[in-house]
Amino acid sequence: MAAAEIGIGRRSKLKSNFGDWPFLRKKLGLLLLWPLKSVVLCLIGWHLLLGQLEQEKLATERAALREAETLSRAYAQHLYRALEAVDQITLYVKNGYELTEGNFPLESMGGSGLFTAQAGFYVSIIDAAGNLRTSTIPSASRVNIAQEPYFRAQLDAHDLFYIGTARLGNFSKTPVVPFTRRLEDKNGNFRGIVLVSVAPEYFISGYDKVVLKDTGFIGILSADKVMRLARIGDEVFLPHSDKAAVLHSLPFSASAGSTVLNGKEWFADQRTRFVGWHATSGYKMITVAGIDEETALAPYWADRKESLRQGWWATALLALVTLIAMLVTLHIMWRRHELLVMQSTYRIATEVGNDGFLIAHPVYGTNERIDDFEIIDCNERGANLLRYRREELIGQKISLMYQGVAAERAMRMLCRAMKTRFYEGESEMAALGVENGPKWLHIRISRPNDDLAITLRDISQLKTHVAELERRGNEDALTGLPNRHWLNSYLPRAVDQAAIARRMIALLFIDLDGFKAVNDTMGHSAGDDILRNAAQRLRDATRPHDHVVRIGGDEFLVILERIGHALDAAHVADRILDAFRTEFRITQGTRSIGASIGISLYPINGTDANTLLNNADIAMYSVKTTGKGTYRFFDQQYSEAILQRHRNEAELRHALEYDQFVMYFQPRVDVSTGITSSMEALVRWAHPTRGIVGPNEFIPLAEETGLIISLGEQVIEKVFAQVASWAKQGQELVPVSINVSAKQFRESNVVKTLSACLSRYRIDPALIEIELTESSMIEEGQNVVETLKAIQQMGMKLLVDDFGTGYSSLSQLQRLDFDVIKVDRAFTKDMANSTGGTALITAIITMAHALGMRVVAEGVESIEQIIALKRLRCDEVQGFFISHPLPPSDTQPILPRWFFPSTA
Repeated sequence: MAAAEIGIGRRSKLKSNFGDWPFLRKKLGLLLLWPLKSVVLCLIGWHLLLGQLEQEKLATERAALREAETLSRAYAQHLYRALEAVDQITLYVKNGYELTEGNFPLESMGGSGLFTAQAGFYVSIIDAAGNLRTSTIPSASRVNIAQEPYFRAQLDAHDLFYIGTARLGNFSKTPVVPFTRRLEDKNGNFRGIVLVSVAPEYFISGYDKVVLKDTGFIGILSADKVMRLARIGDEVFLPHSDKAAVLHSLPFSASAGSTVLNGKEWFADQRTRFVGWHATSGYKMITVAGIDEETALAPYWADRKESLRQGWWATALLALVTLIAMLVTLHIMWRRHELLVMQSTYRIATEVGNDGFLIAHPVYGTNERIDDFEIIDCNERGANLLRYRREELIGQKISLMYQGVAAERAMRMLCRAMKTRFYEGESEMAALGVENGPKWLHIRISRPNDDLAITLRDISQLKTHVAELERRGNEDALTGLPNRHWLNSYLPRAVDQAAIARRMIALLFIDLDGFKAVNDTMGHSAGDDILRNAAQRLRDATRPHDHVVRIGGDEFLVILERIGHALDAAHVADRILDAFRTEFRITQGTRSIGASIGISLYPINGTDANTLLNNADIAMYSVKTTGKGTYRFFDQQYSEAILQRHRNEAELRHALEYDQFVMYFQPRVDVSTGITSSMEALVRWAHPTRGIVGPNEFIPLAEETGLIISLGEQVIEKVFAQVASWAKQGQELVPVSINVSAKQFRESNVVKTLSACLSRYRIDPALIEIELTESSMIEEGQNVVETLKAIQQMGMKLLVDDFGTGYSSLSQLQRLDFDVIKVDRAFTKDMANSTGGTALITAIITMAHALGMRVVAEGVESIEQIIALKRLRCDEVQGFFISHPLPPSDTQPILPRWFFPSTA
């Protein structure tokens, strides 16, 4: 009661001192750490945020430049096709006029729909004097154009396709772009010109409002960088009109590229644009596409505004959290201060507990040596732990309390503490002669002065608990057998003892046959019954001094230590096999369970525990792979084969982890044109010591181990990266086909992998083809159909690889809608050896063409095969005769055009 009153009074006094300046001044440094950390964190956060925003702006600008260049390239292709169409019209009219010797009325053709004015095309024939002869222009004005540049350019030219500048048409009186070609009589004399006038809108119809909006720009430049035609939004700018789209000649030096042009310097509307340009592949024209900077960066500025707003909110939140943290810290420090004061106040009371305390004084004999110790003070708990009353223990000497070995141990402990000034340890009281007291004591001895302060604590229950935990840790809970933890401790000691005694040890590694089927079909409770019964049968089949261990799952180990010959181990193995021949009776019925046993012998098969255990496991594995239900001793040759396979697998995993695989590319050639039409990506292993390793040496192992999935994903990634690299060179590419194994197709998300690569590398999906073997389609289901459909919807073609070696049907091919069939090389080879081979390939080609598929013949190695395949109307060929697989280079390895012999 008095103590409680003292505590209450003390606590109220402490509370009254909470606002004292000395306490706050002492803790001020710790409190200021919070705002200091917050300021540093805030500065770092704002630096990272602003840096990230700047990077996002640069990324947005780069994306806009790429988009502008892409648009200009697409527009160049559009312009080329448009000019080519106009060119074809001029040639058509020229040939018609010259073949008919001038009897070529265009008015009737305009009426028939061949040349319609509504399409923006006007076709006229002008005679040698510059007068209009015939035209598709209704009510054309009759003017002489002999002095016009597009007429005079043809006077001395031969086969010139003249491209004029946009202007007001002489005959149509509407804005047009004039195109002309010379007309000649059969002697080559000038007879006039063909004039095709095309509305400017026809050439700039490729303006994409979705991308360019109302502020975008497209234009056409001649080879001398003169602007022929331009469009901004819906407004079209002609070269000689009062308004111009650009202020100066655009500064383009290369044939293609992109840049940023300042609006005030280059554009009439003073809007800065991301500009891309690209020269056409013919006709010496340059197309320009410009994306408005303000429009392109609008999403970025919106995101930046939102990010800054969130940044300010985060800063405010950090300030609030800092304030709260300071208050909480102050509160905690105050509570800790209170606790320390209370601990100081009640120190004496808290020292009274379950621990025993003794004070021992050394007793010196002759030569200043300690002969004994005397107990000069103790508490009641200390006396009780030693089975004395306090008044009996005080004054006792160690030599009287203990005798013999117990006295020697006690003296050694106390003398050591006197020498080192500290001792701590545990002691079993039976060893000190205390029979009826606690079994174990924790003893702590310190020497603050000339005497020893001894603290005793009863740890009997703790020791009993630890012993029980050790027993449980070494025992399998299900079967009651020793477990692997026990084995790891016991077996090395047993091997060491056998080495000293020169005895033989046998390890029998036992795996239950058929256990997994019971576990899967009848449930885990039935499996547990089997394991308990198996453990009992193993105990009954072994000798009393042998050890039966459950390693884990359905694996057991028997340790035979007292044997004189390998036959002794064989006899035990036979008894175990006999024990497992009787069916197991469990709750759900009876089941037959066998045993496969591998045996290793010390010292014949190993001189350490791990080697013996591994060799016994290998011996058991050999039984499993050759029939089960018997035993086998360890065989070194079989072990080396297993280890070699493991090494190969590890090496293959290392190659995958360290990116040692490279892609080679084998071209495919179109039989009819001799032009490279596609190429197949083939993986090679760039081994650090063996050089380039072919797929036959690692693909089967990858299939067996499941690593084919990771390898396949790496191949897809590498092919996409290579095609993207080639695309950056501006080269016109052909598709590249990627082989996807049946296992990868069934067990991984191929669609997700392809979609991710398309998003990452931004290449045309038509440049990627997917090759699948017939085995991928054996189990045709909804998942297979949906996966194939998803791949095709992405824009990729599907190819059946090694056709004819699997089990696909014609109806299956028709349902799955493949694009290309690749005939296996075995059929190509048989063409020269039998008429049956030719008939089979003929049937495949006919069937494929009927289903709308192209056919590729693989393994072509001679010109005779190509001639035969061409005669059979095979579409493409691939093989060593065409080209060996080629390593990657800076550009796609397109082969020179082949000229195959005629089949006539």
